Amino acid sequence: MDHIDKQLLIMLQENARVPLKQLAERVYLSSPAVAARISRLEKQGIIKGYHTDIDWLKLGYHITAFINLEVAPNQKPEFYPFIKAYPNVMECNCVTGNFSMLIKVCFKSTMDLDVFIGEVQKFGKTSTQIIFSTAVEHRGIQILANQESESAEV
Repeated sequence: MDHIDKQLLIMLQENARVPLKQLAERVYLSSPAVAARISRLEKQGIIKGYHTDIDWLKLGYHITAFINLEVAPNQKPEFYPFIKAYPNVMECNCVTGNFSMLIKVCFKSTMDLDVFIGEVQKFGKTSTQIIFSTAVEHRGIQILANQESESAEV
């Protein structure tokens, strides 16, 4: 990955809908050359997808929370399909510490959250934190276009 690939990633991370022509102009390449680079980054799995940032509050989802869950290793085969199928789960991570899972959820009410917690507690003990405000929204990592790659070249 060279500095042009990194510049493309920076721009796409800021706005995945930026027109190909505009990307090409900013990196001084033709549109077909930029399209080929983006396609290569997708095939390599560096670009995993393109997503829409939705304001869940405007859709009535006023409760966002993090739930720590203690799941025994032998329960994971049952837990993973359950958590993947639950539509209000925004993210689920296997973590270190006193709990084995950190789950981010979004619900319309605390009552809906309570029902979910009741369902997830069949897998183990929980600890829940409701989010009051967010100082830093979801964002990508900072990519420095001129910085040497820390890992082997892709």
